[in-house]
Amino acid sequence: MDRSNTDSEAWAEARRRAQILSNLPERPGDAEVRNAISALGVSRSTLFRWLRQFRQDDRTSTLLPRRRGPNAGMQPLLPAVLAIVEDQFRKLFATRRKPTVTRFQREVAADCRKQGLQPPSIRRLGRWLATQDQADLMRRREGAAKSEPVFLATPGGLEAAAPLGIVQIDHTRVDVTVVDPVTRLPIGRPTLTLTIDVNTRMAMGFHLSLEAPSLTAVALCLTHAVMDKSSWLASRGIAVDWPAQGIPNTIHIDNGAEFHARAFELACAEHRIDLAYRPPGTPRFGGHIERLIGTMMGALHLLPGSHFSNVRERGDLDPEAEAAMTLPELETYIALEIVGSYHARIHRALDVPPAAAWKARIAGVTVRRPSDPRRFLIDFLPVEERILQRDGLHLFHIRYWSDELRWLMGRDRRSLTVKFDPRDLSCVFVATEQGYLEARPADRTRPPIALWEHRAAIRALRAEGRRAVDEELVFSTILAQRALVDQAIHATKAMRRDASRRAHLAPTKLLEAPDTGSEGADKPLRLPYFPVEEWDD
Repeated sequence: MDRSNTDSEAWAEARRRAQILSNLPERPGDAEVRNAISALGVSRSTLFRWLRQFRQDDRTSTLLPRRRGPNAGMQPLLPAVLAIVEDQFRKLFATRRKPTVTRFQREVAADCRKQGLQPPSIRRLGRWLATQDQADLMRRREGAAKSEPVFLATPGGLEAAAPLGIVQIDHTRVDVTVVDPVTRLPIGRPTLTLTIDVNTRMAMGFHLSLEAPSLTAVALCLTHAVMDKSSWLASRGIAVDWPAQGIPNTIHIDNGAEFHARAFELACAEHRIDLAYRPPGTPRFGGHIERLIGTMMGALHLLPGSHFSNVRERGDLDPEAEAAMTLPELETYIALEIVGSYHARIHRALDVPPAAAWKARIAGVTVRRPSDPRRFLIDFLPVEERILQRDGLHLFHIRYWSDELRWLMGRDRRSLTVKFDPRDLSCVFVATEQGYLEARPADRTRPPIALWEHRAAIRALRAEGRRAVDEELVFSTILAQRALVDQAIHATKAMRRDASRRAHLAPTKLLEAPDTGSEGADKPLRLPYFPVEEWDD
């Protein structure tokens, strides 16, 4: 479902409904039904209709209030009005004077009338206030002593009542240089995205890549965390069990841009995951994940190519010259360190190993799992809004098309939510009421490219003074740049790294396309994800 234009008030109501319905037993009694009807303010038939829909889909968006016509309240404020609102917010509302919303609206209205502008209603201002950083707002109005107990948690004070109650997630640059699998030459240090269950200290999942921290890495790490990992472990020859799985109730995170992305917030709301942010510049508030990252980095210091924690520990050792492990080998090593060592050791805070704590405590917890892992992953991918043109969707100077898009032609020209994987732009996912439909480049001869390649090509074209950029020019530039990289692959580490970053786009990773009878159906479809995303069969 397209959730990008849904206002926060509707989402709050949907989450309230989901909470009430999720608390009902499998066969609710008369008293429980009456209480639910009273709490929701609906008829008995509507209650059971919602309950049936919710149990079939288990997604919050199925309970969104249905409104007729456009939602005028979500129209953006005029720039002049917005400037007044922001000024009064800074000078009046977000201060220790703590005025009411009514007083705030009066002051905004007075300033608007002075400039001959239509003032926003109190309801519209309330919606605008709901989009502001609530932790920062409370700190300004109430002080840190009041805001921190509500929005923050120190390592010693952050506790989860049960497994999956709270998980933490963070990124780190690994202290090991990896090598190219063919040339065995160094290509750089990868990024590790890791998540931990606070109650049991179990590592829930991880993702390793040569890319910088991003929303895509978060999506892959979370999908790895919530799914059964039996097939994933077997494909790497690991015979140890990794039982941690399930959708968490709360994710505790820092203030990285990827965690404040609208797509991330909507996906969490869709799967009934609460978000808790820690304040900027205070890593102590993410103590559990920080300690797990430290434990993993300490184990990796034994590997060839380790940079250690500092120059003094490294001494005169040359990590680039010593590097010997490829990225897949390092991924398997980390998995073994987690399931074979960390999970089996007695944890000081638990007095038992994390694996034993999970086994003992998960029995009393209702574990929620995504009914569709692929859709769960797509929900967390980055998003763009596009208008469907007569010739398809235009994104990143590429024209995308799918025969299923014909059904959306002729409707109102509202924006469509388009999800994409920055690692492979050969396929995008268009959100509809029925789910996601795939759209691929209309020109099926186009090679798969990554978003970083696209941006590099645009920079090169702009540097040449090109103002008008089209699809043909972008792809020809990318192919020329790839040829230069391939010719100079032994010359620099940066070029070897770029070649490795697009290794997953190689023609060997293809699947046979289903026979749909449409143009291009006889061409193979590309497997869009890395092996880390091979979930249970």
